[in-house]
Amino acid sequence: MTDSNTSQRPDLPDHLSIDPRSPHHVAAVFEHDVGILFNGKERFDVTEYCISEGWIKVPVGKKQDRKGNPLTIKLKGEVAAFYK
Repeated sequence: MTDSNTSQRPDLPDHLSIDPRSPHHVAAVFEHDVGILFNGKERFDVTEYCISEGWIKVPVGKKQDRKGNPLTIKLKGEVAAFYK
């Protein structure tokens, strides 16, 4: 049963963002649960990642920029994406 479910999932891109305005947003991927491993630990607050360049972006508390978007910082390390 799980084999047919996994065959319908799109491949995870190298660079993915949760922001629908981003050119790196792929809506079909978000129809499934996606997990991110950063330096061997699962992170639940990732807003954007790039596997080949080895970084993730995470929000900085509740701070927002002048347009109301959360402020993010880029963390560098080993990144892996997977379907849950």
